[in-house]
Amino acid sequence: MDSTLLLSRALGRPDPNGVLSTLEQHEPGLTAYGSGKAALRDGLAPIAADGGNVLLPAYLPDGVAEPLFELGLEPRYYRIRPDLGPDLSDVDRRLDAETVAGLSVEYFGFPQPRFDEFGALLAEYGCQHVDDNAHASLSLHENTLLGTRGDLGITSLWKLLPIPDGAVLYCNSDAARAGFEPSSIAGVRDRIDGSDCRFVAKALAADVLESNARLRRSAEGLLASRGGRPPVASPGDRYEAGKRPMSRLSARVLERVDARAIRATRRENYRAWLRLLSDRDDLEIVRPALPEGICPQAVPVRTSEPDRLLAVLETAGIATAHTWPRLAEAVRTDPTYATATKLAAETVAIPVRDRPDRDAFDALAQSARVGDSPAVDRSPSSSP
Repeated sequence: MDSTLLLSRALGRPDPNGVLSTLEQHEPGLTAYGSGKAALRDGLAPIAADGGNVLLPAYLPDGVAEPLFELGLEPRYYRIRPDLGPDLSDVDRRLDAETVAGLSVEYFGFPQPRFDEFGALLAEYGCQHVDDNAHASLSLHENTLLGTRGDLGITSLWKLLPIPDGAVLYCNSDAARAGFEPSSIAGVRDRIDGSDCRFVAKALAADVLESNARLRRSAEGLLASRGGRPPVASPGDRYEAGKRPMSRLSARVLERVDARAIRATRRENYRAWLRLLSDRDDLEIVRPALPEGICPQAVPVRTSEPDRLLAVLETAGIATAHTWPRLAEAVRTDPTYATATKLAAETVAIPVRDRPDRDAFDALAQSARVGDSPAVDRSPSSSP
């Protein structure tokens, strides 16, 4: 969905099958936020009064621990296996009487392996299970919305559509609802404000650059002459920037876009990528099957040469692919988490938000192997 279509949606009428309506059908008690980390902060606040620790998978963006720091909770990372599920023996070893919660991640919009077993271990210690479905708000597993399978759940709506921000918090159990009080960063802002207007202007400019190769090359040349891309903000700065209610523009779009159409388009795009990549012996498709109900966020592939794959994709006009995620320093510097570190270095996420360009696909298909293309310098992204 480009900026022009985004604006037209915001000016239209609410759709009974809109994204927000669809989520509310599965979990009527959801609460809106500007970011998933802000939602996580409010969700954990009732159980943080006496401190304690929260178990997090090592394969996780560096900023997710920020709300824990604010609440006085210790982030305690556990190992994961190559299939992106938890190492249950390591989870069991790290659980103790001070553990108040554990977090699962539905990576790239697919159900996490050993989800129930992980939850059972937490239940033995009386801990809450947080279902982090930041990647794909509309994914269903056995007719259950991902993000609603634990005590608490979060999802990031801005990863579903090109909108300024947006996330929701699910309180799915009596334990999670007890004591929960939305803070001042919850809800939806009263009106469309300057930040919404700046987002639209920036998106329109991006659309112009994307459609005009000469302008895009000029902009890239200007960036290069000034030292390249601007530095990424710190995890703390990114967290603080998201601590505000959801944008009114985001809410209007989410009320007016048909969730069924989004799911259908993303599934179609995912299948197209599978057809394109499935016969390449230099790549491993992390999720080669697309179960019913899944609304994927990206096609995750593993390669020993991620920079070369990114160069191939960029040559084919697909510049939004990225390695994922930027790990926390505590994980990057600890050999205990070798699996997570290797996954972060080798996993490339190819977004499926937009309809694939057939010409771009053909150009990519003509590159027989990743090694046929020169490498590019592309650091890991904290955004899926």
